[in-house]
Amino acid sequence: MSLIASKVGSGQRLSREDCLHLYHHGDILDLGRLANLVRERKNGNRTYFIVNRHINYTNICGNRCRFCAFSRSPGEEGAYALSVAEIVERATSGNLRFTELHIVGGLHPDLPFSYYVNMLSALKAALPHVHLQAFTAVEIAHCAQLAGLPIRDTLLRLREAGLGSLPGGGAEVFSPRVRELVCPVKLSGDEWLSVMREAHTLGLRSNATMLYGHVETPEEKADHLLRLRDLQDETGGFMAYIPLAYHSENTELGGRPSTTGIEDLREVAIGRLMLDNFDHVKSFWIMQGLKLAQVSLSFGADDLDGTVVEERITHAAGATTPQALTRDGICHLIREAGRVPVERDTLYAIVGAE
Repeated sequence: MSLIASKVGSGQRLSREDCLHLYHHGDILDLGRLANLVRERKNGNRTYFIVNRHINYTNICGNRCRFCAFSRSPGEEGAYALSVAEIVERATSGNLRFTELHIVGGLHPDLPFSYYVNMLSALKAALPHVHLQAFTAVEIAHCAQLAGLPIRDTLLRLREAGLGSLPGGGAEVFSPRVRELVCPVKLSGDEWLSVMREAHTLGLRSNATMLYGHVETPEEKADHLLRLRDLQDETGGFMAYIPLAYHSENTELGGRPSTTGIEDLREVAIGRLMLDNFDHVKSFWIMQGLKLAQVSLSFGADDLDGTVVEERITHAAGATTPQALTRDGICHLIREAGRVPVERDTLYAIVGAE
């Protein structure tokens, strides 16, 4: 561990062997200390958040991944698909001032490509100053298939309609072995990376994720992180890395009820240490819980995501966290953790600091 600490202290890049040592032997407090060093080197005492709103436009999905409790088949009880008018109504309801709409959903077999284009156009017309972060790489590939277009042309059409950036979902773990077990018909890891490469080439920024705590091994997680790092070296298009804890309730995959706090903190810290070319590591409080999210701010995380307002996907798998936070609530959590709250927009331009 002393060699790794020396490399971190001098700003050297960690290797795959270093990553595996951290997974297998890294003391959690040592990990936190080193990850916090990198976090403060990059972002000081600041912790970012955004005032945003989530919309999940449909839970009907042809993939039916085994780890997902959200998806439904057409005609199944609880299945839904919002019309464009309903999406706009949800986005404009209430008095919340927000700067981002985060839009993801299932791969609905019957919604045409025009639905996605019209959704973005209608939202942009109704909320011209709101950034639309929409459609995972998996959804982009689905849209391309619907449109009969290459990924690049599909992204150009969506950008013209109002797409601002891509969320990081759908990455899961890139290992073919893992994907065969948990999401056998989903976009492959190579294809996910290819969509993101194309988006970055067009100037569309994105986030990146890893879903952990199911059937993956430390070796597969290390390889996942290294592939993200390689693409970031190539394009520089990723804004933040978001480790996502698997929730097993109501899923076909099943498994243990939840990840442990130590495991969650380890993933945040290792992500911060390995992804030296990512400016931000996000602690998604919806999945980690509010208390652990606060602790993670001393284990490498510098971002708590946002107000969210309505989150369905993780809650369908048993999450007991709130579905929304207020701006004041997020600021209180950050200040209580000894950090300085900084409101940002999607692309990390500062909106306001406390």
